[in-house]
Parts: sequence; structure tokens; C-alpha cells
Amino acid sequence: MIIVTAIIDNMTTAKTLNLIEKVFLILGIILKVTMPNDVVENYKFLSSMSIKERVIRGIQIKQFYQTEFELGIIKQTIIFRRNIPMFKKIMALCLVACGGGNKDEKTIAVVAKGESHAFWQAVKAGAEAAGAEKGYKVTFRGPTSESESEVPAQREMVQAALNDKSVKAIVLATIGTGFVDELTTAFDKKIPVVEFDSGLYSGGADITEGKDPTIGSVATDNKKAGGVVAENFYAYLKAQNVLVNGYKVGIIQHDSTATGIDRAGGFKEKIEELAKADNITLDINVQVKANNAGEYKLGLTALKEWGAQSIFMTNEGVVNEVYPEISDNAATYKDILFCGFDAGTNQYNWIKDAGATYARLVGSVAQDSYSIGYKAVELAAKKLAGEAVTDVGIAGVWYTTENIDSLKDQNIFYMG
Repeated sequence: MIIVTAIIDNMTTAKTLNLIEKVFLILGIILKVTMPNDVVENYKFLSSMSIKERVIRGIQIKQFYQTEFELGIIKQTIIFRRNIPMFKKIMALCLVACGGGNKDEKTIAVVAKGESHAFWQAVKAGAEAAGAEKGYKVTFRGPTSESESEVPAQREMVQAALNDKSVKAIVLATIGTGFVDELTTAFDKKIPVVEFDSGLYSGGADITEGKDPTIGSVATDNKKAGGVVAENFYAYLKAQNVLVNGYKVGIIQHDSTATGIDRAGGFKEKIEELAKADNITLDINVQVKANNAGEYKLGLTALKEWGAQSIFMTNEGVVNEVYPEISDNAATYKDILFCGFDAGTNQYNWIKDAGATYARLVGSVAQDSYSIGYKAVELAAKKLAGEAVTDVGIAGVWYTTENIDSLKDQNIFYMG
């Protein structure tokens, strides 16, 4: 015996509710047969799927678990044995009557690298806003973490989108390799794929030659964004009259991937260019650290011992590890000026301190996560409308104590 859960979205009429109840009543009476042994093992992922996806894929769940069947104010749990072929036929009738899998519905499916983090929630808000404006329903899904171990779950999400007749385009950022079949299927089905955020893992290594479904990308231009940090931070240093030959600038680079390289490189190139125009030579030290606990703190310590007078932190992860260290050891780091990248509660609290308690965080660049989501769905909609499309690079927004609250209200700066 298993518990089958149905959550069918957007079915609210009394007629539809009646039909659903009758179908499940019939199922409970008829399907009293032994379950086949062939089951889907990925229970954790299945529990997050909608009934439309489960029915279409003919899912058989081995584990005995309970969720809820919810339509408007109706909530009930239905327990029965089922025969898969008959179950699929009966539910197909139900879904057709209810509009599920409606090929006339227009959907743009967004499959991100995550979903719960504040960054992805802001991306989701932008994506849904663009969908509403362009006349598309937007679905937004992502794995529980950005670990490569979640690739199977993310593949299932892409497969579900490909099997949904209403999906006209997919907006995608993958967390690892293994999507060759899905990308080939998208090409064969003429479903355009928009890369967003970091796009396809490893520079699109999963794309089969001659079967590339991607039509463009929307992401933070990390090199340009690093340059935005440098421009604004250099202006602050110049206004404080602290710049001299040999002024020591440290960089804590969050990894050796393209994102970290571009942000650190964009910052370094721009700040050296600006200093050279003022006949100043800077001394720059780049600490490249892996995303492991304690690594960024080691980078901070190394730069302190080197004598850094300013430090650029290339992402939120670096900030989140550096902030507790400088706040717990205020006197040690008090004379160093910092600038950062991304957003989050720690940067909000740090920048709001304005140097009163510990080292000053002069400012940071926030990825415009809302615009990333908005522009990605907009790009997909333009392609579907037959318009010419090009890649979209977003430089990010510099924020300080003066505009951080305004950016928070605009969903550009996020907490969390």
C-alpha cells in the first residue's frame, strides 16, 4: 500500500472539485491490485513534484509517506493500491478535464541552481513579473543545495519541464554536468533554452555539436561588476586622501572558477588603471581560496600580516566569514577599509555600522538578482515572439549606507 498525493494547481471551480473527488473515489474502489516491484528510488525529489509531473511520468513511489491532496479549501489524504497503466489512464482524463498539461497554456520553466536562498527568491520575483507582463505562466524550481550531488534532482526538474506540453521555453542554470540528453531533447523539441546566472556548467560542456538549444544568456557581467566596485572604492580612497605609491590593496578571491577570476580581475584591472592615471602605483595581493570553512579567514589573516590597508571580498561567502572575525576582533582590523560583493544580512549590518564599532565596509556591489530573473524570462519571451535576441550582461549596483535601504525596497539588495 502507498499513499498517493495530488496537488493540482489552479483548479478552483466547484465543478472541477466535484470531478476530482469522483475520480479519486473511483480509484480507491477499482485499483485494489498488487503494486509492481519497479519503483522510483528518488523519493526526496518526487515529494517536491506537482501531481501533473507525477502523473505524466507514471511515478510509482516505494516509500510509505504522507502528503496532502489540496484543492482550495478541500484537504484529504487518499490511500490505496494502484495499477500504474489504469492509474495513468484515469488521471489523464482528470487532467484533461481540469486543464492539466494543457498544450494551449504558455509556460516558461525556470530551473535554477537553488530556490530557498534570498538571492533565488529575488530572481524568482523578477522572472514571475516578466512572465506576467509577457503573458506567460512562469514555474520556478531549484535543488535544495548548489552541490553537484543534486544534479540528478535538477535533471528531473528539466525533464519534467520538457515533458510538459505547456512549456515553450526553459531558463536554465545547471549545478554540474550530465544534461546532454535533456539539452538534446530541448533542441529536438524546438524548446529554446536561455542560460542565466552562471549558465550551463563548465562552459556548456553538455551541449552536443549541432544540437545546441541555447539562444542567449542573462547574467551578472562579473568583470564589469568588479570594475564598478573598483571605481567607487577608488573614489572613496581618493576622497580620504590615503592613496600613495605602494598603497596596499588585498583581494580575497572566493575560488578559481570564472566567477571569482572575473570579479577579482575586473577589480584589479580597474583600480590599477585609475591609480596609474593619478601617477600612483598600487601594491596588490590576491588570496585565492576554496569554498571551505575557514579558508577565507585564512586569507584575511594573511592579508593582515602582509599589511593590507584595503581589502576587496569577491562574494557573499567571503563576507560572511570575514565579518564575524573583524567584529570579534575590532581593534585588530579597525584601520583596514573593506569593500565587497553580493548582499545579505551580514553586509547590511556591517555597512550600517559605518565604521563606528569595527572596520568600515565602504560599499559593495549587489548582483541585480531581480533583473537577472526578469531579463532571462523576457529574453525567452522575445525569442518565442520571433524577435532578435542577444546576451544580456548586468553590471550590478554599488551600494553604501546611503542607498542600501532603497535597493532593499527594490528587491535588488536581499537579506538572508
